[in-house]
Amino acid sequence: MDAEHIEPGLAAFHRAAMAQLEDVARFARWLTKDPADADDLVQETYLRAFRGWRSFQAGTDCRAWLFTICRNAHVGHRRREGRIEATDAPELEALAAAEVYRDARSSGLDGVFGRFDLHDAVRRELEGIPGSYREVVVLVDIEDQTYDEAARILSVPVGTVRSRLFRGRRLLQERLLAYAHDAGFARTIPGKGE
Repeated sequence: MDAEHIEPGLAAFHRAAMAQLEDVARFARWLTKDPADADDLVQETYLRAFRGWRSFQAGTDCRAWLFTICRNAHVGHRRREGRIEATDAPELEALAAAEVYRDARSSGLDGVFGRFDLHDAVRRELEGIPGSYREVVVLVDIEDQTYDEAARILSVPVGTVRSRLFRGRRLLQERLLAYAHDAGFARTIPGKGE
């Protein structure tokens, strides 16, 4: 059935929301880390979106609206399963980030990431960081959402987005440095295996 023969609300939904399916599916895979769970989450996201289509404001960002629905559905599932993660004290993050950078320089890795295609390694290591940090990194660094958009999607203040992004990037950086070391791209990290 073509869009001209579909009722106007359904046609608008099809045009705006279904065009975002690939992005929503990718976001769901990042959130769940499991293809079957991601498929279920996408289905639930689109079911909720369709049911709430009347609340969508034409002219706003449909993609961000769908990301919000997807994330909220995922959080609801995690809450029911009792898997909510605690976050660390943000004041310690700057010190930890400086330590990671110092270790990278000491082991000869300060320029290695620009010399290799690390797409698969980044994907694998990103899946290993806690979900509250991963979802912010994915939204801002992969899905190109602004801090304000990410804050709306996640229903948190912009400051929380910034701190989680900082921590998530640091955790990802640590994991990638360990990957580079294990792959033989780096000298031994001082104090860690000498």
